[in-house]
Amino acid sequence: MDLSKRVSLWSVEEVLEWVQDQYPAYMGTLQKAIIKHAISGRALLRLKDHHLELLGVDAEEQQQEILQDLLLLKVQEEINELNDICSECFSS
Repeated sequence: MDLSKRVSLWSVEEVLEWVQDQYPAYMGTLQKAIIKHAISGRALLRLKDHHLELLGVDAEEQQQEILQDLLLLKVQEEINELNDICSECFSS
């Protein structure tokens, strides 16, 4: 998994790869839903607990685990955006 690529630019296949790496136990449940709903990186970053429930992750503990990892992805995305802005400021 290439974590240097911005999450918001991930394809459905890259989201599937991340889920497989992070949650192999949930892969059966999530794989069909990710494909069916075409969840790209941009959509992944927007998922909330009720979305996870609709995707088949019913247990609150599992939802919290996934949401915590999604929060880390969101923070990384924000850092990347800030780095892009700063590099544009200094290159002008």
